[in-house]
Amino acid sequence: MRFRVVIPARYGATRLPGKPLRPLLGRPLVQYVYENALASGAERVVIATDNERIRQTAEAFGAQVCMTSPEHRSGTDRIAEVAALEGYAADDIVVNVQGDEPLLPPALIRQVAEDLAAHPAAAIATLCAPISDPEQVFNPNAVKVVTDQQGYALYFSRAPIPYDRDGFGAPLRRGGLAGDHMLHIGLYAYRAGFLQEYVRRAPCPLEQLESLEQLRALWYGHRIHVATAAVPMEGGVDTEQDLARVEACLTKRSASRD
Repeated sequence: MRFRVVIPARYGATRLPGKPLRPLLGRPLVQYVYENALASGAERVVIATDNERIRQTAEAFGAQVCMTSPEHRSGTDRIAEVAALEGYAADDIVVNVQGDEPLLPPALIRQVAEDLAAHPAAAIATLCAPISDPEQVFNPNAVKVVTDQQGYALYFSRAPIPYDRDGFGAPLRRGGLAGDHMLHIGLYAYRAGFLQEYVRRAPCPLEQLESLEQLRALWYGHRIHVATAAVPMEGGVDTEQDLARVEACLTKRSASRD
């Protein structure tokens, strides 16, 4: 199956400036992301950035780079520009791999692309995983998703959805969950034609309220298919503590191969 990967890489992250270039075991963080994307079987992997230092670093380790506008407000906007500049066909599948996910399994990149290919009614495919920790259900930084019986998204929220009217409160005391709660994993596959329509649409009220851009697609009537991740996914990098955690994980992996 043919698909492309675009990696939006922004230098000016608020909490961790220069994040894509931060070293992990002597290599820039974005290099791990790029190599995982290559390992997914994508026919083309592109780093999309507006920063010259990122471009130079990426090209030095052999990456393909597309320079994009500094005016983009989201990674989706940046990916849409790449799709337009490179002339992707409307039905081409493009996977958005965030530039701060050095531990992202290649299998998940391929899974989300294959899931979109298998669901022609969907404009987007994404992934989820069961939540076992009750605290995560109530954590607004953990995005939850509810789907219909065919796996199409009904809604995404930072709130605890579905809301267990009779059970919430008790699950926290007994250490379990009464209902089925799914954590949204922010890995997306898009149809290239949809991307061009998406960026022309104004942000919707729900998107602005929840600060979740995928709600724009639902608001305008597009379908999002959600599959359960085939393998576990480690967290990305947002802080210095995350960098230390990821480096420890990479060190452990390296030692196990030796």
